Amino acid sequence: MEMPELTVTSEIYGEYNYNTKIAPSIEGNVISEFPFLLPKGENKVQFDDDDDLIIERPENAVIKIEHSSKTKIALVGLQVWRGAFLIGDLLIHLGVKGALKDKTILELGAGTGLTSFIAGIYAKKVICTDINLGGILELIKLNARYNENLIKSQFKVNELDFTDTAWSRQLTDDVEDVNVIIAADVVYDDDVTAAFVTTIQKMLNTKPPKTLYMALEKRFVFTIEHMDSVAPCYETFLTLLDKVKAGSNWTVEQMPLDFPKYFTYDRVKELVLWKISSKPN
Repeated sequence: MEMPELTVTSEIYGEYNYNTKIAPSIEGNVISEFPFLLPKGENKVQFDDDDDLIIERPENAVIKIEHSSKTKIALVGLQVWRGAFLIGDLLIHLGVKGALKDKTILELGAGTGLTSFIAGIYAKKVICTDINLGGILELIKLNARYNENLIKSQFKVNELDFTDTAWSRQLTDDVEDVNVIIAADVVYDDDVTAAFVTTIQKMLNTKPPKTLYMALEKRFVFTIEHMDSVAPCYETFLTLLDKVKAGSNWTVEQMPLDFPKYFTYDRVKELVLWKISSKPN
């Protein structure tokens, strides 16, 4: 007897009210507005004529995203998950310091496109990628139109399937130019995780140096085998990462989450952020 495929819902929808009354373009979707603080310019310390510190208050901004409110596991990219906000916070933190200026950023498994749009505030160019499944690439393009006031960079949407490492000439050329890779919430299934690790291995070793920032939420399940709560998908990721980093000239570190929170969400203890940097050969 076949088990029915589970339907899953992102935890964020129950934590804050992001709802709008805006009619979605695609039947069955919803449109949410996610508030965030957007610092003005680069955080340079300035003083007025009386030598008083001038404090520029960040402006209240909103990112508008059309998405599903529940999906089958294979289509979780049609929802918004906490890791997207964590990467969003990091991008604003880096962007304010000028660290993304003139950079080309590629997002893997972009889902609704939320973090790519934040990258587009600061980078020179953003390549937003995902598998062409469930209309996700069209959804990203739709959301890009909703947020065109935010996006200051060149912005393109490309198909990229982790399980297909036979890249087109165009994709190979694009990856060569990439400086920063971002990924949020792509660790939820062992097969997808294995393909993701293969993809980042190929990307980081294509014309290094490159830096990957990836956020994920450890998802715990209780197993009889362990008589404990374990995060099996996360453990799979760590095991695979250990294998590929052994043969690579990489620096791998888990980053402290000590940068400001610009988005409105719960930065739960299960969220982790990894930074993987490749060095020139």
